[in-house]
Amino acid sequence: MLEVAHSSTVRAEQPRSGTKRSVHAAPAKDREIFATIADGIVERFPALDLFERLVAIRAEIPGRLVFTTSFGLEDQAIAHAIFAQALAIDVATLDTGRLFPETYEVWAQTERRYGVRVLAFAPEHNALEALIAGQGIDGFRSSIEARLDCCAVRKVVPLARALDGSAAWITGLRADQSADRAQVLPALFDEQRRLLKVSPLFDWTRERTREFVRAHDVPCNVLHERGFLSIGCAPCTRAVLPDEPERAGRWWWEQSQKKECGLHVAYDARATSANAPQQ
Repeated sequence: MLEVAHSSTVRAEQPRSGTKRSVHAAPAKDREIFATIADGIVERFPALDLFERLVAIRAEIPGRLVFTTSFGLEDQAIAHAIFAQALAIDVATLDTGRLFPETYEVWAQTERRYGVRVLAFAPEHNALEALIAGQGIDGFRSSIEARLDCCAVRKVVPLARALDGSAAWITGLRADQSADRAQVLPALFDEQRRLLKVSPLFDWTRERTREFVRAHDVPCNVLHERGFLSIGCAPCTRAVLPDEPERAGRWWWEQSQKKECGLHVAYDARATSANAPQQ
């Protein structure tokens, strides 16, 4: 069985010279190094298929790479490209404790299909117990602030642990997922986490992603066929109605049009692009 090892064991060989040095070796040089790497990724991506994009990401970025999956359509496509090529990329998920049973099933199907273990990062128990004691089991419905507090404990903090010590974070973001994500970049420097954030499906449509998954017989969450286009925690996700945006089913009781949980704080044109470094 191929094991997707913990961060302490998956390390790419570090080149001794050139731009492919450790991006954490000289913090003052972070933007310059990331800019060089990102420029190469951005330039090459249009001519590459998904398999080639993941190979290029692994080849161009030294150090630990982490792909975080929620086992949705996009993430299953990327996971297939990683596992099918046995790339040295950690695959991790945020087990919030409130996921759909169908999500856990596709998680199990994925591990069986590829003979892997997906790393799981759960909420810290003291923080989770304090959250529930303070707002109740479904207190996140009371306000956007309460919901973001829940997301922080169950997702944002575990993500920080998943990304600890990594040089790059691979995501399943697509530009056509929502209006807020329309300007998603293929690669950018995440200022908050000080790593390169890469979205290999940035220019793919949902239909193209669906065709890829079907063509390669990739395990897929059955909820997608029931109208759940974007799948998160069970209490916070519903099926999308006809003509609704893809992410309309997330936190549907909120009036805000911006449906994010705090994981993707820098994905649009306002973010600091790695290929347009600040001085």
